[in-house]
Amino acid sequence: MGKKTIVWLIAATALVVAGFIILGGTISMQKWDFTKLSTVKYETNTYELSEGFENISIQTNTADIVFVPGDRGSVVCYEQENAEHFVAVKDGTLTINIVDTRKWYEYIGVNWSTPKITVTLPQSEYGALSISSLTGDVEIPKTFHFTVIDISENTGNVTNSASSTDAVKIKTSTGDIRVESISAGTLDLSVSTGKVTVAGVTCQGDVSIRVTTGRANLTDIRCKNFVSRGDTGNLTLKNVVATEKLSLERSTGNITFDRCDAAEISVKTSTGKVSGSLLTHKVFITHTDTGRVSIPKTVTGGICEITTDTGNITISVDP
Repeated sequence: MGKKTIVWLIAATALVVAGFIILGGTISMQKWDFTKLSTVKYETNTYELSEGFENISIQTNTADIVFVPGDRGSVVCYEQENAEHFVAVKDGTLTINIVDTRKWYEYIGVNWSTPKITVTLPQSEYGALSISSLTGDVEIPKTFHFTVIDISENTGNVTNSASSTDAVKIKTSTGDIRVESISAGTLDLSVSTGKVTVAGVTCQGDVSIRVTTGRANLTDIRCKNFVSRGDTGNLTLKNVVATEKLSLERSTGNITFDRCDAAEISVKTSTGKVSGSLLTHKVFITHTDTGRVSIPKTVTGGICEITTDTGNITISVDP
C-alpha cells in the first residue's frame, strides 16, 4: 500500500470520527431528543365533532391511528405541513382523509417523528368502521362496538379489541395483527409475513386466518367453522372449538393443538409436523410418506383426517 493511499485513509478516518463527534455533541445538546433534529415540520390540528355520525371512514398514509373514549368527540391530527388531513361529517359518516400537497423535494429530509391521528368518541356503539393505511399502526380498545370493522394495512400493526355485530376483516402485508376479547359475526384475518395473535374470540359464523410466512397463535376461540391457510409459518391452537369444521393447511409450518375440537377436522402439511390434543374421540384417517404416526385407536366420533409428507403425526384425546 502506497504512502499516498495511507495518508488518504487516515484523513478519511479522521473526517468520519470528527463527524461522529459533532453528531454526538449536537444530540447531547438536544438532550438526546432525536425529534429535534428533524428537518420536517409538524403541526397539531384539532377538530371538534359537534355533529352526530354513525359510520367512520379513515384514509391515511403513515399516521398512527388511535381510538379513545371521551365526553366530547374530537379528532386530533399531529401531521406534517402540506400533508394534512381533511376531517368532516357528511351523510352520517365521519370522514378523515389525507390531503398530501407536498412537492417532490419536500419528501427529502430527516424525519424522526410519526404522524398520529387520535379519534375521541363520546359513544360506545357505531356503524361501519373503515380504515385504509400504509405504514401507520392502528389501535382500537374494547370500549367500542361497531356493526362492521374493515381495516387494510401495509406494514403497520393492528391491535383490535372492539367487537362487531357482523364482520371483522383485517388485512396487512408485513404488519402484525392482534385481536383480543371480542365477539363478532365473522372474523377474517390476512397477513403475508406478519404475526397473528388471537385470544378470547366468539363468532356466530366462521373464522378465517390466512398467513404466508408469519406465525399464528390462537387461543380460546369459539366459532362455526375455523379455516386457516399458510405456507411456512407455524400454527398454534389452544382451546379452539368449532361446532362444524376445523380446516388447517400449512407447507413447512408445524401445527400444534392443545385441547381443540370440531365435528370434523381436516389437516394438511408438507414438511410440518402435526401434534397435540383433542377434546373428543374421532375416527382418524392419517397419511404420511416418511413421518411417524401416533394416534388413539378410536372408532367413534367425527372424521379427523390428517395428511403430511415428511412430518410426524402425534395426536391424543384429552376430554
